[in-house]
Amino acid sequence: MICILLVAGHGTVLETQIKNDDTGLYSHLIGVPKALLPGIGGKKILDFWWETVNMRQLFTEVYLVTNADKYKHYERWATANDFPVENVVNDGSTTLEDRLGAVADLELAIRSHKLQDDIVVIAGDMLCADQNFDIAQVIRFFRSKPGELIIHYELEESEKSSSRGIVEVCPDTNRITRFSEKPQSGLTASRLASVVFYCIQRDTLSFLSDFLNLQPQATDRSFGRFWEWLINEKQLDVFGMKLPTGFQLIGQVGLSDYTKWLTHYSSKQQDNGAKPITCRSYARVGLMGNPSDGFNGKTIAMTISNFWAEVTLVESQTLVLVPHPLNDPTEFGSLQDLFCISRKEGYLGGLRLLQATCKKFYQFCSKQGIALTKQNFTLKYDTNIPRQVGLAGSSAIVSATLKCLMEFYNITDNDLPKPVRANFILNVETDELFITAGLQDRVVQVYEGLVCMDFSKKLMEEQGYGNYVSMDMSNLPLFWLAYLSDPSDSGRIHSNIRQRWLSGEPQVVEAMNTFAELTDQARSALQDRDWSRLAQLMDQNFELRRSVYTDDCLGPGNLKMVLLGKQFGSAVKLPGSGGAVVGLCLDQDRLVEMRRAFQEAGCVFCVITPYNPSASTVCGQH
Repeated sequence: MICILLVAGHGTVLETQIKNDDTGLYSHLIGVPKALLPGIGGKKILDFWWETVNMRQLFTEVYLVTNADKYKHYERWATANDFPVENVVNDGSTTLEDRLGAVADLELAIRSHKLQDDIVVIAGDMLCADQNFDIAQVIRFFRSKPGELIIHYELEESEKSSSRGIVEVCPDTNRITRFSEKPQSGLTASRLASVVFYCIQRDTLSFLSDFLNLQPQATDRSFGRFWEWLINEKQLDVFGMKLPTGFQLIGQVGLSDYTKWLTHYSSKQQDNGAKPITCRSYARVGLMGNPSDGFNGKTIAMTISNFWAEVTLVESQTLVLVPHPLNDPTEFGSLQDLFCISRKEGYLGGLRLLQATCKKFYQFCSKQGIALTKQNFTLKYDTNIPRQVGLAGSSAIVSATLKCLMEFYNITDNDLPKPVRANFILNVETDELFITAGLQDRVVQVYEGLVCMDFSKKLMEEQGYGNYVSMDMSNLPLFWLAYLSDPSDSGRIHSNIRQRWLSGEPQVVEAMNTFAELTDQARSALQDRDWSRLAQLMDQNFELRRSVYTDDCLGPGNLKMVLLGKQFGSAVKLPGSGGAVVGLCLDQDRLVEMRRAFQEAGCVFCVITPYNPSASTVCGQH
């Protein structure tokens, strides 16, 4: 593969303004070509690109195309930077008026050196906010696709789409369905801007001369016009890969724009590594419909601020996953101590969740055409969510880890939308770690608050996820939570129900449909603030679950807690897979007495504090 850096543009505006600047701050830059101006971190812009592509394992040769006016500057730069001088191509132009055009410059380099290989084309006078991105990822993604590749990024709020080439990308195939060069407002909703960073197959290079024959004027020989022609008219397969960073061509910008973007990108780079990223995800209680989320049912669940998992990410030289001193023990007081901890908490802590999330995150970004930076980090976690009582402690750690990774790598909601994010978290647990789980917990931990979820077969098959609606959390009644202080593995509660459901057993199929009907009624009760009706529905939810799963499967501990809550006139049901119960007691005067009774029975009891995402402020607390 061959790389060609283009620096043949005539930056007359910037060069003139530097020359005429009265402050004297830029006098040392008079006559300096655009690509040799200072970039981020004081490094010349071209130096950054040369360091990026100077990789023999990726590129057999690297060429630089410049103009006659600045040729000597680049020749001197080449000798000082171990760049082969014979690979500096002079296009012969000396002014903006006699320029060849970007596509013609590329074609000149290919024709004059008889190049017959795949080509990477990069504008060498382009500021890049991310000084650590991995170009090897770009090449791997290009080779995995049957066509050309265009690098794009998401415009910042201050940038106008009318100033860029805008791509519309199919999220499933990464194929660019349309290219619009500097579109007028309203012509496209896309905010994905292409930059002069392309991978072109050797068999497609002949289209360059075909395009040039159609465009005799240099003003029309831009890459924007070329891609419009190739994608929109010729219908060639061209794919997009996103770099979660920012780019600015300084070709025809003025001095104020150059200094503005240089300052902006430099400050962003300093801020990125300056402070740790800390994110939280909260425990949840299933209020209605569970466990039908794994059976195309409907549920309502709520995040609670009583318990949470917190993950902290800080940039580091190597990638480090820090074991938790309690949840990932490696030292024990004695063999008996090891026995007691293992019997109560099992063998699997949270470290595997961090590792599986990181692995799945890289895999997702690679598949989706998102090139990640080469920065490393240290991850550590903490959690106060009780283990093995069905409060979604594992998924909370995965969810918080994912939030940190998304912020660190600048992955947006457009890259990983909330419904897809919930699927991602579930896949980390089921595909990577073989944890029995459904979508409910992951959905409510992504959306946060009080969420009604419809997992109907039709929705899941058509769009890959359900219909998720956030509900009003104002003036909710007091819910309470109790859990076993010495639980068994909550995953066992699912028993053989899945096999019975898949085989079409009428009792199980009918039960899952009834769970969905109860959820619809509970949604109406919540909207109408009919707490008595909601309490009745919670009791019905438990009795239906009990009839299908049987007492042997539910276990004596869960049944004891349900019966204890009912003694105080409270509605009671399981909030998750087992080990805890959630209740709604309309007579709040009995809560103190109920707390004492649960504590005397060896359970932990608390009044639930709902987590409202609109009322908070840490990553994962907002």
